Amino acid sequence: MTTNITNMHVAVARVSTYSVHEVSKSSVAVFSSGVKGASCAKLRSSCHIASTKLPSPNVKSSGLRFERMITKAMSDSSGTKPLPGLPVDLRGKRAFIAGIADDNGYGWAIAKSLAAAGAEILVGTWVPALNIFETSLRRGKFDESRVLPDGSLMEITKVYPLDAVYDTPEDVPEDVKTNKRYAGSSKWTVKEVAESVKEDFGSIDILVHSLANGPEVSKPLLETSRYGYLAAISASSYSYVSLLQHFVPIMNPGGASISLTYIASERIIPGYGGGMSSAKAALESDTQVLAFEAGRKHGIRVNTISAGPLRSRAAKAIGFIDMMIDYSSENAPLQKELSAEEVGNAAAFLASPLASAITGAVLYVDNGLNAMGVGVDSPVFKDLDIPRDNKH
Repeated sequence: MTTNITNMHVAVARVSTYSVHEVSKSSVAVFSSGVKGASCAKLRSSCHIASTKLPSPNVKSSGLRFERMITKAMSDSSGTKPLPGLPVDLRGKRAFIAGIADDNGYGWAIAKSLAAAGAEILVGTWVPALNIFETSLRRGKFDESRVLPDGSLMEITKVYPLDAVYDTPEDVPEDVKTNKRYAGSSKWTVKEVAESVKEDFGSIDILVHSLANGPEVSKPLLETSRYGYLAAISASSYSYVSLLQHFVPIMNPGGASISLTYIASERIIPGYGGGMSSAKAALESDTQVLAFEAGRKHGIRVNTISAGPLRSRAAKAIGFIDMMIDYSSENAPLQKELSAEEVGNAAAFLASPLASAITGAVLYVDNGLNAMGVGVDSPVFKDLDIPRDNKH
């Protein structure tokens, strides 16, 4: 089995509409506003895709017009020497990301950042979405979004069918077992997937929980049924407990686990109903308890990222995601739209040795919106001299 060897460090640069490539002896920086990847014709669930070659050390670029600030995770797939500074180095680490079913959510972005840092990527995909996801991978539909900062394509070593609502085969109702959407798949409960990963790879170092579901999310809490409420808790918070319960025994000491939460856990977000706000509150509370238990017993760190709104397919199901993004842009300290990549890079940091003393934490990656006590776009504040980003 071949493995790409990569280094990743964080660089901040002002980038124009052109690409800049600069190579030095000790590190590589690749700044680009857009990179196209070649189609991968034969991608399977188990796949290895060679990295593209980087420019020669003599290549320099100058005379460019700098326009906007971005933060990128940089990788060097040719170097093995220790980098100067503080590299996010996950070479030799293996990550299992539960909840990836397309290429535009936070789970995918986290997988890309972990891959850019050198980690091997395993994915757990909801069973009914598995066929579409694997077909899209195989046909190259995700190739453009698989491009890493060094120009290579993110590898997914294996995709596992997963339904994190069910812990063991005995928990699966008969109507689900016979559902045609589950036909052709096997060993997809949490326990079975953990056992399959152990059989295939022995151990993992990083566990990512990137899944949630609230069948009545559009209903106010006062109108939410017991079934809808408990379903939201089961899929969105207890699933994390179950994943850790079954994966911690195969996680190497010093490993890290990360979940995704939302500020509705602690603030009122009208429209985010069906028990989902309660599920996120439970997830954050469980993060602290799991950090203690997994830390004491297994040396595993447990953290969660409270991410701002993103125009993902899953978020669009809520129905008001565009309004939340506009609200954030108007009221957050940083007046810009949050990118999935920024959340992915934060996850790579939390999974790395740089965060070796951080556990039980909620890390806000939301342009600072969590710090606000009022909406400054309200007409009430029209006479106040409120600082604004003139470029916004």
